Amino acid sequence: MNSFFTLAILQSALELGFIYALVALALFLSYSILGIADLSTDGCFVLGCAVGASVTLAGHPVLALPAAMAAGVCSGFVTAFLQTRLGVESILAGIIVNTGLYTVNIAAMGFSSNLNLFKTPSIFTMMQEALGGLLGSWYKLALAMLLTLLAAAALRLFLSTRLGLSIRATGDNADMVRASSINPAFTITVGLCVSGALTALSGAVLAQYQKSCDINLGTGMVTIALASLIIGESLLGRQKLGRRLFAAILGSVIYRFVVAIALRLSLPAECLKLVSALIVAVAIAAPQAKKLAAMGRRRAAARAAGREGGDA
Repeated sequence: MNSFFTLAILQSALELGFIYALVALALFLSYSILGIADLSTDGCFVLGCAVGASVTLAGHPVLALPAAMAAGVCSGFVTAFLQTRLGVESILAGIIVNTGLYTVNIAAMGFSSNLNLFKTPSIFTMMQEALGGLLGSWYKLALAMLLTLLAAAALRLFLSTRLGLSIRATGDNADMVRASSINPAFTITVGLCVSGALTALSGAVLAQYQKSCDINLGTGMVTIALASLIIGESLLGRQKLGRRLFAAILGSVIYRFVVAIALRLSLPAECLKLVSALIVAVAIAAPQAKKLAAMGRRRAAARAAGREGGDA
């Protein structure tokens, strides 16, 4: 019984890890590529969840995904408009959009704080019926993995196009892009729209996965995605694009495993936010700790060499 319970926890961690990896991919685009701290992620995630749940309740679980992505594009566009056209700082723009999205999300949920999808077919039940029990209880993981890998592959292809390369160049040096007759306002807008679409897609998939949607579901989503991103990059580095995308997914899965371990240790649910903060702090500090350790080893080696030279 104990081993089965552990397996169930690990399976759930993998499923949630791949679902939340979509947000990590979104943050990779906005934060790592464009260098923009998009604080509208929390509200955009709930927006995708609310729109996806509402469309699913209307009897269209598959259509719920592109509908949520379209809503995420709108959120990203408003955030980009505030930054590029109205001159609002990126952090303030994210806060403004995140605040406004609370009302939008409530409206999308029919002015209710939560929605129940337990009696409604979802993409996961459709997957289970299509497979006919072939994968047993692992059908949710298979679908979550498929959606995330497809999104990562699409993002990889997009960032290799001319427009994608322009977006990457904008994050590196906006002045150089402007000198090359490319409008950085346009590339930033496209980048934030794609990021919003990925974030909303994650919310829509999660709504159908857990068969519910709550207005407070997105609280701390930026922290979770940032932790996943930093964990992955700390392990695999920041080299080739494909490797960095895989690092974002891997970091999300590892993060969910850490949360699963915390739950296995019977930590109160109220402590999970503190665990998230500690994970982010450790992940951010890890590269600097490695540098300090390397400097300490070099100094010790230099002192040892100096002593040997003095003895000679």
